[in-house]
Amino acid sequence: MFDLLAAATSADAPPAWVSFLPILGMVAIFWFFIFRPQMRQQKAHREKIASVKKGDQIVTSGGIMGKVMKVDDHYAEVEIAQGVRVKVVKSTIGDIVPPGGSAAAND
Repeated sequence: MFDLLAAATSADAPPAWVSFLPILGMVAIFWFFIFRPQMRQQKAHREKIASVKKGDQIVTSGGIMGKVMKVDDHYAEVEIAQGVRVKVVKSTIGDIVPPGGSAAAND
């Protein structure tokens, strides 16, 4: 009698791979709603920083605003005041300010 009961309960159990479906669903949700958009933002920022040229107004991640005077592969020379130039790492540039205005608001 116990053999029939044990056989009946084991036949009713779903396959083991079904228990992993919720975890796979959560991974897919994280990938499409968190990781992918973040990677897209990082790629857009890298492209923007790569396009920095002489004469652009920039804002660094530290909040320093200035005009680009010279650009090379890893650094940019920025004039932050009349006759005051600093050398910044290009990856610390936060945004490029459009001419005649401030950076776009994050709405």
